[in-house]
Amino acid sequence: MKIAILSCFYPYRGGIAQFNANLFEELGRHHDVKAFNFKRQYPDLLFPGKTQYVTPDDEAVSIESQALLDTAGPLSYGRTARAIRAWDPDILVMRYWMSWFGPSLGYVARHMKDKCKVIAILDNVIPHEPRFFDKPFTKYFLSGCDGFVSMCSEVDRDLQSFGTGKPHTIMPHPLYSHFGERIPREEAEDALGLEHGKKNLLFFGLIRKYKGLDILLKAFNGLGEDYQLIIAGEPYGSFAPYRELIDASPGKDRIKIFPQYIKDSEVKKYFSAADVTVLPYRSATQSGISSVSYHFEVPMIVTAVGGLTETIGERGTGIVAEEVTPEAIRREIESYFSNGAIRKYCVEHIREEKKRLSWAKFAEDLTDFAGSLNRTKL
Repeated sequence: MKIAILSCFYPYRGGIAQFNANLFEELGRHHDVKAFNFKRQYPDLLFPGKTQYVTPDDEAVSIESQALLDTAGPLSYGRTARAIRAWDPDILVMRYWMSWFGPSLGYVARHMKDKCKVIAILDNVIPHEPRFFDKPFTKYFLSGCDGFVSMCSEVDRDLQSFGTGKPHTIMPHPLYSHFGERIPREEAEDALGLEHGKKNLLFFGLIRKYKGLDILLKAFNGLGEDYQLIIAGEPYGSFAPYRELIDASPGKDRIKIFPQYIKDSEVKKYFSAADVTVLPYRSATQSGISSVSYHFEVPMIVTAVGGLTETIGERGTGIVAEEVTPEAIRREIESYFSNGAIRKYCVEHIREEKKRLSWAKFAEDLTDFAGSLNRTKL
């Protein structure tokens, strides 16, 4: 089959671009696949980080793509649709994680040939940080697609709240495997300037309000001298509120901060040093960080929001705090370290998940789902 993927690829960076590169390579083992990229993903006004693009020291997978779609330039919508139609794919796959993309991707979806089945892989349907245009933009996008893939039940329920009546399925997030293997713990601690012999907590990934770093910092205040907190990731927005909490913490000397985008070759240092990954999210769907944590066989402590209970708690790969509070997070951290059998249990279940969540299975299930669809007539 001929499969087009319209989403962000190199030179864009981040978890979604990494996911797309993995999916492109896996589908390419058995199909003719072409990547169509953004010419402009979104205006700087909607991007609070330092840069959307890879830097010279990043090791992002360089997928060859055709950069056409400017989400803020409507004239590019038609050019993109015509280019994809000219390539004549059997399937068009698009990623959807922010309502800003609704008009541009929705237009392209509506202008494919009748034979081309349009599938949306949904990271979010209802965004973590709402804006006034969320519902109309998302409704427009969804109405142009033929079928939907969600990676957890929470997103699937959000999809159904729009009442599209179209086929949908749940396919769990595959595991990232391009970060290399674990390195010895002491080597990782030395590389990060950490003290040996501590209980290492890891907060990893983009720092955004909904991810609850402030909650974790308040929880850390009540933990003993034998705990160490590693914060690794680029802030989206001001880091000042977190800096104030860190400076006021009685354990500030045991908080190690790496407030920048972590390039692929460096990821292993953080997870090799960690005893547990903490995801103290206020809201969530699924988390790409859990996929990385699985790869390095690091258990997780998460909050009972979105799909985290389903994808981690019910799978036995971590502990779920029932409340999104510093006290609840602290209790579960202390519980995790109070009994070595908990870590052993979680690691055993992570190893089972690693067998189940392969890119080969995701790609096969995606094409099987496409085969079951009928093209929507608009």
